[in-house]
Amino acid sequence: MKVVFVHGALVFDGAWWWHRMDGPLAALGLGTRAVELPSCVAPPAPPAAALGDMRADADAVRAALDEEDGPVVLVGHSYGGMVITDAAAGRENVGHLVYVTSVMPDVGETMADFGGEPGPWMDPRPEEGTMGIRAELVPPAFIHDCDEEAVAGAMQRLTRQPLTVFGQPPRGVAWREKPSTYVVCSEDRATPPEAQRVFARRASRVIEVPTGHHPMLSRPEHLARVISEVAFEDG
Repeated sequence: MKVVFVHGALVFDGAWWWHRMDGPLAALGLGTRAVELPSCVAPPAPPAAALGDMRADADAVRAALDEEDGPVVLVGHSYGGMVITDAAAGRENVGHLVYVTSVMPDVGETMADFGGEPGPWMDPRPEEGTMGIRAELVPPAFIHDCDEEAVAGAMQRLTRQPLTVFGQPPRGVAWREKPSTYVVCSEDRATPPEAQRVFARRASRVIEVPTGHHPMLSRPEHLARVISEVAFEDG
């Protein structure tokens, strides 16, 4: 069985964001793979029109799923929840969806629908058609419970993303046809736990972990156990 990971918005290098999960999941008998999203590339990013959008990101995940022979647990973090909802619709080899402090959209819903007032860390540039993140606000909001190595790595992997991704609904809603688990990160300062719990009502099951926004960096062994339990329960 393989665990396929999809990272969040405004960062690049998907494999790095999940690299601390590889060892713990291997020890539990699970392979891993992280998808690189075409809307999230290393800076200097090309013009927004040259980047992929949310649907291109979902198509990249679909292509990765097509390469897997066995069953897959598909994990989406933050914005990645939008991507996996679209990508897994109709895919028979996806046995379970895991949403980690993420959006969990229904038909017609977009990232923009869930945002409310933009967080102070957001850095939109409408004239460029891109969204970015204010680097100085990342540590206290997103990675306050991570060690120095993780913080340094995260800060090196911030990027800008096309604004279009925030206005696109999923083409299908995978959680309506597959079992799902929502992982609420109860110490998240970026996505309030109350907002996470609203999304979590849509999931088959809910698990809370005492972490900030990036449990795959701050508590990888804990998150690995959560993923392993749902993988083998359904497998």
